[in-house]
Amino acid sequence: MVVAVLVVLLVLVLAWPIGLMIWANGKINHVDALSGGAGTAGTTYLLAGSDSRADGALRNDTTEGQRTDTIMLLTVPSSGNTSLISLPRDTYAEIPGYGPNKLNAAFAFGGAPLLVETVEQLTGIGVDHYVEIGMGGIAGLVDAVGGVELCLDYVVDDQDSGLVWEEPGCQVVDGETALAFVRMRKADPQGDIGRSERQRQLIQAITSTVADPSLVTQPGEQVRLAEAGLGALLVSEGTGILDLGRMALAFRNATGDDGVRGAPPIADMDYRPGGVGSTVLLDPDLAPGFFQSLLDGTVTDEDTHSFE
Repeated sequence: MVVAVLVVLLVLVLAWPIGLMIWANGKINHVDALSGGAGTAGTTYLLAGSDSRADGALRNDTTEGQRTDTIMLLTVPSSGNTSLISLPRDTYAEIPGYGPNKLNAAFAFGGAPLLVETVEQLTGIGVDHYVEIGMGGIAGLVDAVGGVELCLDYVVDDQDSGLVWEEPGCQVVDGETALAFVRMRKADPQGDIGRSERQRQLIQAITSTVADPSLVTQPGEQVRLAEAGLGALLVSEGTGILDLGRMALAFRNATGDDGVRGAPPIADMDYRPGGVGSTVLLDPDLAPGFFQSLLDGTVTDEDTHSFE
């Protein structure tokens, strides 16, 4: 699931006095996720949405273990374009110690550390900060802000995600519906690509809602929103509230007019190498240069597999 809660920090961090920032810093949960390998230029955040069944957010789902529906690279180069790139969960990748498989299998096999290592090997980009949010956190945050407006231009009744959208258009939804909105995949004509687009839509909807002055100027509301957001987060050791604030600023830049967002160049959306089902094959000729352009800040929208 998308890491929408992080954007809340953009407003909260900038508005808080030092005491509340220290309080918020103590609320952050950490995980030993980083590989310790050589870094690359700029700053890169790996954002993962955990589809863990442990939090009870997924009703009538008997799947065991942990999954990740969302894997994004937010890259801030030394100069140039900030980018937010979605790595499809079914991306065909070499998983250290396990061989070739779908990218999200790395999270199922070895949690955050193996996912970080696999993404670094796939992209050649060093991860500086890892940030994960669970399914229940998304629903809780949407409910904490009183719901958000989301739009869909077709009717959906999807049993797997639980999403029911009775007529095309926009509507204000609660946390449970927002969660289904961003989990829905099989009923989307674009599959994972369409889901990534809806995940970005939710992030932007939460951003707009949280920017309401009535929320960010009241200390009680600040604390309530912070508890809803930070309680759902799991971040790499050494990542604190200021790092999350910088990430939120970077996210705003990446989703603004001058930012770049999309997916890496894709050669085949239904690549079947055998043994792992249908996967997404990144373009072997274009992908290496694409990932380097993220670090250089030279990437443009034309270089991506666009969601627009």
